[in-house]
Amino acid sequence: MESCGKDFSRVEFLTYDEGICVQCMHIGSYDDEPTTVNLMHEYMKENGYDLDITNTRYHHEIYLSNPRKCDVSKLKTVVRHPIKKIK
Repeated sequence: MESCGKDFSRVEFLTYDEGICVQCMHIGSYDDEPTTVNLMHEYMKENGYDLDITNTRYHHEIYLSNPRKCDVSKLKTVVRHPIKKIK
């Protein structure tokens, strides 16, 4: 498959069940994401959950803004971490 002179032949579409996650809309610079992640982890712990990042459950960032066209202070990124209930 080729589009706009770029080769996308190695691109794959994957579907999987993420299970329970904590996520947050981060607005602003990518450099400031650790603050958002720390708030997510505090929320997770306060509600009886542990982080559950493994080789089958992943940290995700979903970029909703184009950094080439958007002011850095308005960048929108969904940050998602898998979690599990503390027993």
